[in-house]
Amino acid sequence: MTSERIPAGRQDLFGRHPVGAYFSLTFGVSWLAALAVASPDLVRGEPISKLTGILMFPAMLLGPSLSGVVMTRIADGKTGLRELFSRMFRARAPARWYAVLTIPPILVKAVLLFLTTFVSPAYTPNRFFVGILFGIPAGFLEEIGWTGYAYPRMCSRMNGLSAGVLLGLLWSLWHAPVIDHLGTAVPHGVYWLPFFLAFALAMTAMRVLISWVYVNTRSVLLAQLMHTVSTGSLVIFSPSAATAAQEVMWYAVYGLVLWLAVAIVVRAFGQRLRH
Repeated sequence: MTSERIPAGRQDLFGRHPVGAYFSLTFGVSWLAALAVASPDLVRGEPISKLTGILMFPAMLLGPSLSGVVMTRIADGKTGLRELFSRMFRARAPARWYAVLTIPPILVKAVLLFLTTFVSPAYTPNRFFVGILFGIPAGFLEEIGWTGYAYPRMCSRMNGLSAGVLLGLLWSLWHAPVIDHLGTAVPHGVYWLPFFLAFALAMTAMRVLISWVYVNTRSVLLAQLMHTVSTGSLVIFSPSAATAAQEVMWYAVYGLVLWLAVAIVVRAFGQRLRH
């Protein structure tokens, strides 16, 4: 991918370190917003309630979206903002790239059906189809920053695959304040750390797949849709009967299957990712 130049006259702290500034701003805004939502429970010395945990999600979405817009304006001016929005509305792409959107639901469902058949009925997939509504704000707001701003700049310093892995790890870490409220087996108790690691395994692989779509289409819209169906599939199919330990297991298996998909993509179709 090509390097994106910072306009003259903007070589301040943000201009000299556009990627570092973006992540600092994103994490700061998101985590402070999550803390603000959780503060009433924390002040009372009570565990964070399920409702509070749910409300922390939309608050955190302010970080990557607003930071992406603000940093684009600082680094590239009004022209950069127009270019960012054009990539968000870039819907013209070969049909095969829209077919890629079926990967998350197919793999989530396949993993759960496999575990249901060979391990335990507790892994029976749910059918909470309204869960796609959880994926829409996550996909469309987060990718303004992750794919619209950060990823192209990271690719000016490293190849697309390395940038995707690094962004995936940072994306996983960004979820830390709400990790105990993800899935259906909440809270995770002593399985908090294993669940976080399994979640990071899956999300880093998913980020590489999103990156693969983007470098071949330059469409932020397709990245937003891929993120939407990924999050939506997890909410729709997550087994409601699974314990915290079982949830760790199925996320870990899902993560390994996603990395298998990444290996296939990189070997067969990922030439641009390796450059």
